[in-house]
Amino acid sequence: MKLISCLDLKEINRHHRAELLSAFTRVLDSGWYVLGAEVEAFEREFAVWCGADHCVGVGNGLDALTLIFKAYLQQGFMVEGDEVIVPANTYIASILALSAVHLRPVLVEPDAGTFNLDPARIEAAITPRTRAILAVHLYGRAADMSRIMEIARRHRLKVVEDCAQAHGAKHAGQPVGAWGDAAGFSFYPTKNLGALGDAGAVTTSDPSLARMVRALRNYGSEKKYHNLYQGVNSRLDELQAALLRVRLPSLAAENARRREVAASYLAAIRNPRVRLPAMPAEAEAHVWHLFVVRCAERDRLQAYLATQGVQTMVHYPIPPHRQEAYSGGELAGDWPITEAIHAEVLSLPMGPHLADAEVNRVIMAVNEWA
Repeated sequence: MKLISCLDLKEINRHHRAELLSAFTRVLDSGWYVLGAEVEAFEREFAVWCGADHCVGVGNGLDALTLIFKAYLQQGFMVEGDEVIVPANTYIASILALSAVHLRPVLVEPDAGTFNLDPARIEAAITPRTRAILAVHLYGRAADMSRIMEIARRHRLKVVEDCAQAHGAKHAGQPVGAWGDAAGFSFYPTKNLGALGDAGAVTTSDPSLARMVRALRNYGSEKKYHNLYQGVNSRLDELQAALLRVRLPSLAAENARRREVAASYLAAIRNPRVRLPAMPAEAEAHVWHLFVVRCAERDRLQAYLATQGVQTMVHYPIPPHRQEAYSGGELAGDWPITEAIHAEVLSLPMGPHLADAEVNRVIMAVNEWA
């Protein structure tokens, strides 16, 4: 029985092999490998793709978020100890970015149907020290940015988007990465737009923020050997930028295939013990980075699917407030929705690599599990 992979990067990149090799050769032969023409071109192309005025390529998605908040601290919009609202069920990177610059994460429960930050719970968490909302577009579904932005404007808060899993997602017809004041993207190989190594980017339509992040990623320097700020080394390299330029034109089609797979799952999985994700609204463009179901007997379901040749994964088994890294109580609180989500979620195979026959096998296996 052939294994149905949860995600097959080798198969996905096989379709781009000739162009990827050509891009590699182009960079190799150029003799210029850091902050050159490829990075500049990708930054222009990705900014347009997202509907933002500026894109700044950085080393990875975590750095993208960290540098946004570091820039706000440098600009005086925030000071150490200020609070940022963040979904309690996010991947830990969202929270590490805040801790790295000594901002205080304030956890808010998600909506159980969408897995995203619940706008109805945000205002109760706002205090005089709150400076921003970090909206995470989890699993490829855009958060409810209309309501989040309305709340932020009313309370004069910054909005930063964590778009690590949501390349191409839209809310009310507008792409993520252009809703908030700034956004961080990851191009880790497993993402919908994946590099062949670590890579990330910041998008924004704020020219002063873009300029600051551009300097901070390069040792705090705008001019060589002249360091304006205490920056870091977090630069998107030429090779990864060139490879991302190859993948970007196909992203819309690959996301469309993901939607087809998700539509098949939503229409045909009929097991009363398996809870499907909420159907996207008509105005949404969910890009289905992951197709995540919930099951009270998750481990048994996962073990059964493995016997049927269906690979699954758990994203993520341990919520941030339970991680040893935060055992000091920084994230202490009562988060029952988050606890239930992390105990029950299971990711079914999802990606443009899946053939219709494989999708049908996954559906059959889930439905046959008793």
